[in-house]
Amino acid sequence: MKILFYADTVFGFGGVQRVLSEIAKKLSDKHQVTILTTESVSNLTMYGYQQSSIRFLHIDYPDRRHLEYYGCKAISMLYKKVLPHNRWSVRLYAFSFFRPSYKRSLTRIINEGKYDVVIGVHAFFSLHLASVRHRLSAPVVIGWMHNSFDALFTKKNPYLPDLRYFFSQIMKKLNRLVVLTHADALRYREEMGMECQVIYNPLTLIPEGKATFDSHRLLSIGRFVPRHKGFDVLIEAFARFAPLHPEWTLHLVGEGPEKASVRQLISDRGLTERVYIHPFTQHIQQHYASASIYVLSSRWEGQPLVLFEALAHGLPVVASDIPVALELLSGQGICHFFHSEDAEGLAMALDKAVHEVDWEERSTKAQTYASLFTTESVCSQWENLFVTCKT
Repeated sequence: MKILFYADTVFGFGGVQRVLSEIAKKLSDKHQVTILTTESVSNLTMYGYQQSSIRFLHIDYPDRRHLEYYGCKAISMLYKKVLPHNRWSVRLYAFSFFRPSYKRSLTRIINEGKYDVVIGVHAFFSLHLASVRHRLSAPVVIGWMHNSFDALFTKKNPYLPDLRYFFSQIMKKLNRLVVLTHADALRYREEMGMECQVIYNPLTLIPEGKATFDSHRLLSIGRFVPRHKGFDVLIEAFARFAPLHPEWTLHLVGEGPEKASVRQLISDRGLTERVYIHPFTQHIQQHYASASIYVLSSRWEGQPLVLFEALAHGLPVVASDIPVALELLSGQGICHFFHSEDAEGLAMALDKAVHEVDWEERSTKAQTYASLFTTESVCSQWENLFVTCKT
């Protein structure tokens, strides 16, 4: 089977890039896999691509601003701000959603490859494929969402502003939409009339070492970006927690534009000797293995890879009650929940977690649960989906 993944940034740091690499590499053991990317092919060693048979193709997205660009921008503005959202305006916006010249190039590259399956990685690239679906000869074309429904459509400053109706109409042209949680699948069904396939992401790293309660470390990992990972909530909660638990420290790992403001908040709360920020590293296992409890304070997530990574190292979890965390962790005996954005609730959940007498039992349960999400089992679900879509 010839499989094409269509994506943007393939070689940068990120959960999507890591998941794509693991699934593509595993599928390439049995299939001919190609990744079409808007990024210049560079460091194949970053995710071990050099050890696989995966082929890479590059497609340039034009950045030159000429008549075609301004025409598309004008139609886009009309659709988002003026025109009623109906089937006629959807067809108009589908024409201008991305440049016609790029559509022609994308269609040509995909059709020349004679692929059996084409997969758009992320919402925008799935929308690209949906917009040209009628031109593609591939029998199966799939959209693969890596953000939650709320992140795409309902949160403050959503990733797809004013495009909810367009998405609901154009994406039905694809053979299937793959989402990360049953909670999202239900939202798509009830609010957009779309049936989705749920395929969880796999554990994407090999654990090294095991967590220990004696380290008295709380750990949280993620990019420092506005309002996403909830590090502000976590620091406020730790400010309440810290005076009652002088032996515990908090360790944050990551990079991003909000790093300076997070440091300032730590200083403002007098926590510079108790909260530590570490740069992101490709050897992230050392942080998991030296921690005692993992904290997921996010306001939203698609499916955070850090959860399975933490569990694989034997870390019990304290998590916000976002849909993906509830779906994955409820009833497993390995997590304490708190209401998202509630610093006081998070402080109380942390207090409960550190006073649990069965930490070792919960740690073992965490590792056992994480071991279920293998790349092999996830790729088997993808292969079953390919067959289902063909029949």
